[in-house]
Amino acid sequence: LPTSGGHAVLLVGVPELERWVRTRTSEQDASFVSSDPEFAHAHITVLAPFPGDGFAQAEAVASAVAPFDYSLAQVRAFPTGVIYLPPFPDAGFRALTDAARRAVPEVAPYWGLFDPVPHLTLDRIGRGITRETTGAAVAGLLPVSCRAERLLLTWWESDGCRVLASYPLGGSR
Repeated sequence: LPTSGGHAVLLVGVPELERWVRTRTSEQDASFVSSDPEFAHAHITVLAPFPGDGFAQAEAVASAVAPFDYSLAQVRAFPTGVIYLPPFPDAGFRALTDAARRAVPEVAPYWGLFDPVPHLTLDRIGRGITRETTGAAVAGLLPVSCRAERLLLTWWESDGCRVLASYPLGGSR
């Protein structure tokens, strides 16, 4: 993914795993640990990139989908080496991504490199890091039951990660 400069991302935070993901982020690249208390290091991406000035579009996406429940239980790995947790069911996330793609049809998800697949990134396969070691590290936290209630428009940049706006799902305040 592009690394120069920053970019906006539309996502759903997963507070149940925030401590674990934030700690792992600080071990890998502390410049992406945010001082913003609303920032979601643990999250499931809805659409990346997203226009940083797309406040009206983000609000429309949030209001199009009601809050929903899901669980995270299985540690998997993409062929790219990203270790992740898929949400089950994933229909709510797919509905959010579909609404986001309708709101900003000019945006190619993941810069056109990957098709969007709902997931919470845990780690990346590398020296001493495997799907199995990561699975063992999070085993005591899983399965976790979650509820998606808010959509966050966030900014991702080294030493500058922050929340730009927050919207309730279903448009309720």
